Amino acid sequence: MSRWLEALETFAMDVILGHRCGRRAGLLRMTLWIFSSLTFLTVRLRLVLFQKRIFRRRAMGCLVVSVGNLTIGGTGKTPVVEMLARQLQAGGRKVAILSRGYKSTPKSCLQRVLNKVLYNTRLLAPRIVSDGKSLLLDPHTAGDEPFMLANNLHGVIVLVDSDRVRSGLFAIKHFGADVLLLDDGLQYLKMRRTVEIVLIDRDAPFGNEFLLPRGTLREPVKHLYRATHILITKCTGEDNSLLISRIRKLNRTAEIAECAHHPQHLINLWTGEIRPLKFLEDLPIGSLCGIAVPENFVNVLETLGARVGLTRNYADHHRYSVKEVQAFIRRCAQCNLQAILTTEKDAVRIPHVLDPEVPIYFMRVEIKILRGSKVWKNFFNRLASLQQVRTPKRFFDSGDGL
Repeated sequence: MSRWLEALETFAMDVILGHRCGRRAGLLRMTLWIFSSLTFLTVRLRLVLFQKRIFRRRAMGCLVVSVGNLTIGGTGKTPVVEMLARQLQAGGRKVAILSRGYKSTPKSCLQRVLNKVLYNTRLLAPRIVSDGKSLLLDPHTAGDEPFMLANNLHGVIVLVDSDRVRSGLFAIKHFGADVLLLDDGLQYLKMRRTVEIVLIDRDAPFGNEFLLPRGTLREPVKHLYRATHILITKCTGEDNSLLISRIRKLNRTAEIAECAHHPQHLINLWTGEIRPLKFLEDLPIGSLCGIAVPENFVNVLETLGARVGLTRNYADHHRYSVKEVQAFIRRCAQCNLQAILTTEKDAVRIPHVLDPEVPIYFMRVEIKILRGSKVWKNFFNRLASLQQVRTPKRFFDSGDGL
């Protein structure tokens, strides 16, 4: 069933992005456009209900930093969240990352029913991916992105729960967190936030300009006005004045910085061996990934001098089987390729293979601020110096509802 749904998702994305032509694809796009109108009405109504305080936002009593985007996938959010957590931690803050755990293993039907009926605090406790000292969950249970963050960030708490107000209160109560980092938080309106950081992909700032399901926008472009800070990602050093000009028409006050996803080195998936980037120069390799925009990964590999002989792309967050990985390794060996490259996000989802004929490496990537570094530094200095405000009455103390 999961493979069938993944194939359907891939087909739908090809139609949405115009990669499929013909009458049927055109009719499907028209149908999806009609549903996009419903998305617009739903998103607008929900936002108005929160703005008019018909729906209430919960104040957490500590610093809340939201990181999100207007589009689905592809902006490089996870490395940005990692950078934010590191810099806040370096400023002396106790950081907890709150994730919804997209495509993590769902709770059983019985657990969900008990959660609703009993509303017991022990049953409602979020999944603890990391307590800041050790990893407590595997990538399937936690979700690949929360697991990756927990694996890379020592001393940072990582929690997974669809109700991030609940997980935030848990982090404050049980771990003494004074900063909550709301991962993928732009559309999560139930929690008040101190800072709203919105990521914009330089290559596809607003997707194909259509709302879901006709396009890749989660909400209208004009909603960018809610951002307090905007980070333009995947920059190459080229001029972004046209994009910044458009952003300024939508948001006149947000601080803007430009950044690049900077490759650091290569790590052998199973031995942990570290290789410098120059290892890729003129090296025949295969590319294996399941991310939103796999073409970007291949472009990076080629820019670093690699000769990409084979590529195998899957849908975003694809869960690899041993059979799939072994089949690709065999194909690469038959083509005399010397290595297989994958992304760090994919690496946590690739199962172990004994004695692979071709080694698999993942690329370690970190964020580098290209323009606006002074603005960004001042921003973090302000965050680190903010006094911790009074902690609200905690839900987990009493077992009462929110």
